[in-house]
Amino acid sequence: MKKWGIAILLLAIVGCNNQSKHLPYLGTPVQIDNETNYPVIPPFSFVNQDSLPITEQYFADKIYIADFIFLSCPTICPKMNSEMNIVYNEFKNNPDVLFLSHTVDPENDNCERLKNYTKGLNIDTKKWNFVTGNKDSIFYIAEKGYYSIAYSDSTAPGGLVHSGGLLLIDKSRHIRGVYDGTNAEATNQLIKDIKLLLEE
Repeated sequence: MKKWGIAILLLAIVGCNNQSKHLPYLGTPVQIDNETNYPVIPPFSFVNQDSLPITEQYFADKIYIADFIFLSCPTICPKMNSEMNIVYNEFKNNPDVLFLSHTVDPENDNCERLKNYTKGLNIDTKKWNFVTGNKDSIFYIAEKGYYSIAYSDSTAPGGLVHSGGLLLIDKSRHIRGVYDGTNAEATNQLIKDIKLLLEE
């Protein structure tokens, strides 16, 4: 997991060490008519644990936290899901905060398997969606949309490589922070930053 570790470390420094009252915008901005435009998460379409379509419109005017995992992951995913669950429980009663977990193993993680997994989490699946879909589309949105990592690698544990980051997305689909999903201190910082973002 060295490849994703370096990328997450660089991005997590921005999220975890931020002490300002305004979270940064991540990604390379583009100047259009003297206005700075930061990258946004592009349109997407996946299917959730209830076999329902989930697009970017589901998160319109909502803050959401996204990650990339797979259910048979033998390394970081259980810890990531545990940390995400901590954040979920902090904001489960806040209608302005949602959660989105993408499987990078859609060939095995079908809707039924995702549904069975969510039953063990004791979560509101309208608030925290687990989505599957076309593998190329998932890999594309990870790399081009979330500046994350997801690809097949037969030498990696479980045959897949993906980032361990929890990504904080604002109501306009900008990335505002990336946090190490295996680190409790980073999770605490994410919770603080969500509260800060809710005040913007």
